[in-house]
Amino acid sequence: MTKSPPARLGLPDLGVGLGLRIPHYPHVFEQKPACDWFEIISENFMVDGGRPLANLERALADYRLVQHGVSLSLGSANPLDWQYLKKLKALVAKTKTPWLSDHLCWAGSDCLNLHDLLPLPYTEETVKYVAERARIVQDFLEVRFAIENVSSYLSFTSSRMTEWEFVGAIAEEADVGILLDVNNIYVSSHNHGFDPNAYVDGVPHHRVVQMHLAGHTRFEKYIIDTHTGRVIDDVWALYARAIERCGAVSTLIEWDDDIPSFDEVHAEAKKAIAVRDRVLGAGAARTGAAAGPTTERVA
Repeated sequence: MTKSPPARLGLPDLGVGLGLRIPHYPHVFEQKPACDWFEIISENFMVDGGRPLANLERALADYRLVQHGVSLSLGSANPLDWQYLKKLKALVAKTKTPWLSDHLCWAGSDCLNLHDLLPLPYTEETVKYVAERARIVQDFLEVRFAIENVSSYLSFTSSRMTEWEFVGAIAEEADVGILLDVNNIYVSSHNHGFDPNAYVDGVPHHRVVQMHLAGHTRFEKYIIDTHTGRVIDDVWALYARAIERCGAVSTLIEWDDDIPSFDEVHAEAKKAIAVRDRVLGAGAARTGAAAGPTTERVA
């Protein structure tokens, strides 16, 4: 039997989880299905009270929760939003999330929020700028921070490195983790014509603390990261390669559009478990998932 490698950056392998979504609340809260963990969108719970926090408490009573954000806009030219970060830190105190993540992107300016995850130019200057901001965020939140690679549909002529070199350089300089979105790698590789295997092979594997899997929508020229439908075979193959390179890493199934029944989404999680077990050796992938909660913080 293959042994699981040490936990990445001091973080546990939680196994395979699902996004906690409103249509599934009745099933999750009443049936309490067996699920390793749930990922929550931080912004949905950054409130002072009411139903969102009541539902959060119900989820925390039975499951491990990990926070994932969509509004940090780490690559924006705007100053960091300290009011946002204070609310985010207050939520961290509630959830005891072992790490949290957000996207390596920008989302607008101080006069316009585009409500999209927009790519950055892959340059040394951008690496230094974003790495400094990521380090500040992690230090302030006092919990491990991870950057997620986004899917993209355009590129910058000023870029001087590959995306995987860019992501890795920021993670290393800022001493943060990487949330490796395998579906986003596949989507962007189709849209930009690079080898997705080179991406998986090229990121610093010891920095990968979580992975995302999802479906997407294929149009005539482009693939759009819609988080709808089942994970396709090519993405499963890429995930197997990523697990082979990175070891037992917490994995999440995302399904955010045309959301089906809980059981249908849960079936995708079971496929991920099967892939992990096959790559790592039967039972090895489950070791970390059985571990108790961690409250380790970044010094």
